[in-house]
Amino acid sequence: MATVEISSLLVPSIIEMAKAPSTSIPSRYLRPDIEKAVVPDGGQVLDIPVIDMQKLVSGGPNNPEIQKLDFACKEWGFFQLANHGVDSGWLETLKAEVDKFFKLPLEEKKKWWQSPGNAEGFGQAFVVSEDQKLDWGDLFFMLTYPLRLRNPRLIPSLPSPLSETMERYTSDLNNLSVAMLEKIAEALHMKAEEMTEFVGEGRQTIRVNCYPPCELSDQVMGLTAHSDATLITILLQLNDVDGLEIRKDGKWVRVHPLPDAFIINVGDILEIISNGRYRSIEHRGTVHPVNERLSFATFFGLAYDGELGPAPSLISEQTPAKFTRVKVQEFYKGLFARKLQGKAYIDTFKIQQD
Repeated sequence: MATVEISSLLVPSIIEMAKAPSTSIPSRYLRPDIEKAVVPDGGQVLDIPVIDMQKLVSGGPNNPEIQKLDFACKEWGFFQLANHGVDSGWLETLKAEVDKFFKLPLEEKKKWWQSPGNAEGFGQAFVVSEDQKLDWGDLFFMLTYPLRLRNPRLIPSLPSPLSETMERYTSDLNNLSVAMLEKIAEALHMKAEEMTEFVGEGRQTIRVNCYPPCELSDQVMGLTAHSDATLITILLQLNDVDGLEIRKDGKWVRVHPLPDAFIINVGDILEIISNGRYRSIEHRGTVHPVNERLSFATFFGLAYDGELGPAPSLISEQTPAKFTRVKVQEFYKGLFARKLQGKAYIDTFKIQQD
């Protein structure tokens, strides 16, 4: 069994802190200089591209849905996935069970609290110093695939039926991730065996987020602006409170998910493999002044024993490599030694072009 090690300092529960008056919020959580989001034309939230999974897998040569997928990954870095095949009734069960899990008494949740240097369990991630600004949210994080690397104190010990629900959901999402990457490789005109070799046995982790309400919601941040160090991330909003914002054309805009749709985003690893054709996009989680927000992010990445770099079939004299090659283990080690800061990490792997 392997643990997910992160240079992380333990911090208090935000769910418990939110029960106190807003005047008692420690200064570490206050960010009065937060860049505000813009309201798109017409006063509506942002409509990001929608991809139909059934059309994606059933179309033949010159499938227009593949072309839509390529456009979404290239121009947006985000898209919604409809008709994904995960049962909507099962998703409602998951939402209800996660809600109950975060509402457990603090003493009960301490059974699954993070330990020093290990990110798995309740707590926060990417806390690397005593004076950095902190997010207004609690998370539950764990490695779920491959099965041999799971922490045995987590899924098996979760309350029933949450443990069974989590087993089925993570299995469904693992299969969906593999299917999506096959279609992404097709959209890139990349050799399928290259994607298979990069992924290896793959690595799936999950992060379930709870952002308690805060009267000073315009001065706190649920999740710091960042790009994901993944191939792809699949996000499920667990209640009706919006809060995901993406940086589009230099401005922060709010995303409103379709009912039962997943939001999928390109990660840093896919940007590197695609040699920059697809770009990971900065995004963040905001806090509501009155209502709690819940979300479930599933991250799909690479096994630790390989190398990461642009796919050879995408490199030519006309399209030289834009990123250096690096061992996957070193890539993740460097990532977890830093605090979240936009796309600063992936930028360290860029090759300066003449």
